[in-house]
Amino acid sequence: MGQWEATIGASDEWYTPRHVFDAMAVRFDLDVASPCERLHVPTSCWLTKHDDGLKYAPFWHGFIWMNPPFGGRNSLAPWLEKFFDHGDGVALVPDRTSAPWFQPAAAKADAVLFVARKIRFIRPDGTEGASPANGTALMASGAAGVAALMNAQRSGLGICMGKLAA
Repeated sequence: MGQWEATIGASDEWYTPRHVFDAMAVRFDLDVASPCERLHVPTSCWLTKHDDGLKYAPFWHGFIWMNPPFGGRNSLAPWLEKFFDHGDGVALVPDRTSAPWFQPAAAKADAVLFVARKIRFIRPDGTEGASPANGTALMASGAAGVAALMNAQRSGLGICMGKLAA
């Protein structure tokens, strides 16, 4: 579940559009922050906001998708900490490179894809939202996540940057 403060209106539920998943060409085992029990993410299982996916982080399994709540100033930090502890997945975050959480998270990521155009997230009623205030980045942890971001780059979703081999 991601929210863009500048465009949320009456709802904080925003779905990642299908083209993002199509570009990555992968299937996830678990969506850890789904806004609802609706299969808009190519995954086998999901934790909804009512489950509180952060609380269930010790039970995250397999290749995960994470589009966490974008709410408060540093609300992404605990989600990203758990994501990198898990070590296998793709996380969608705003590309706020000067935010206090961004640099430490990017340093832990095996790859980061900066999405070329702002993602117009989908409202619960299925309509496309307005252009958000910020752009978006995808952070990968693990080999499958890196492969997904490389697929997305080849599909034209954005530019991928990874760790240099030592």
